[in-house]
Amino acid sequence: MMAQLGTRLGNRAGDMIALGFIVFNVIFWLYPSLWLGFLSVSGWRFFGTPSFAGLKNFVYVINDPEFWTAFLNVWRFMLYYIPISLTASLCFAIGLRHVGGGKTFIALCFLLAYISSGVSYSLVFSKVFSSTGPLNSFLLQEFGFTVPWLSNPSLAMFSVSLVITWKFVGYYGLILYAGLNAIPKEIYDAAKLDNSGPVRTLFTVTLPMMNAHLVTVVVLAITVAFGIFTEPYVMTGGGPMDSTTMPQLIMYETAFQRLQPGRAAMMAIITAVVSYITIQLFRKFVERDVEIV
Repeated sequence: MMAQLGTRLGNRAGDMIALGFIVFNVIFWLYPSLWLGFLSVSGWRFFGTPSFAGLKNFVYVINDPEFWTAFLNVWRFMLYYIPISLTASLCFAIGLRHVGGGKTFIALCFLLAYISSGVSYSLVFSKVFSSTGPLNSFLLQEFGFTVPWLSNPSLAMFSVSLVITWKFVGYYGLILYAGLNAIPKEIYDAAKLDNSGPVRTLFTVTLPMMNAHLVTVVVLAITVAFGIFTEPYVMTGGGPMDSTTMPQLIMYETAFQRLQPGRAAMMAIITAVVSYITIQLFRKFVERDVEIV
C-alpha cells in the first residue's frame, strides 16, 4: 500500500514537472513563434487592428537592398570571426591543459567576458578603438601611426569581430578543452612512436579526434553571426557606410523606427531559415562520426 502511494506521488510530481515545462514552452516559445508568423503576413503599425497583407511583406524584404547588404555583412563577419575565434579558443584550450594549477580560476576569468553586459563592454571597446583611444595613442607613440579601427569600412567589421571573439573565447575554449581531455593518451603515445611532430600531431590526431567539439563551436559561432546586435549597434551604429549593418539592426529599425513590425517579422523568419540552412550545410560537409575507445 505504501509502495503504491509512493509511486502515485512520484508520478504526480513528474507530471507537475512536465506540465511546468510544457507551460513554459507554450508561453515563451510557441506563442511568440505563432505571433511572429502572424505578423509576417499582416500589415500593422502597432496601433489598430492588423490586416492581412499576404505576400507583400515577403516581396518587400526580397527587394530591400539594405536587408541583403546586412546579409552580406554576416558572411563578411564570419570570414573574420570564425577563424579568429576558433584559433584563439583552441590556443586557450591547449594552454589551459598545460597549466599546472589554478585552472578553475583562469577559466572563470575568461568566462567573465561571456557574462558581461554587452552594452558595457561595447562602450569600453568603442573608446579603446577610437581615434584618440589608448590603443591608437600607443601605436602613435611607439610606431608613429594610427589605425582607423571603427571609421574605416574595411576595418570596422574586423574590429567588431575582435570584440565578440574576446567575449566568447572562454566559452568556446572550455568546449574544446573538454574535447582535448576526451582524447586517450595512448593515441598520442602511438603518434610519438611514429615520429610525429607537434604540428603533424595537431592536424592528424588532435583536430580529427575533436571533430564534434569543433563543429559545435563553429555552429555556435554561425548562430552568433546571424544574431549579433549590441556590439555593432553601440560601437558603430551600423556604419561606416553600412559596413557593420547586421540583420538584427535592420529588423530593429524596420520595426521600431519605421513602425513596420510585419516586415521586421518576415526578415526574422528569413534570417532564421538562412541560418538553419547554413548550419545544416556546414554539418553535412564537415561533421564526422569519431569513436573514442
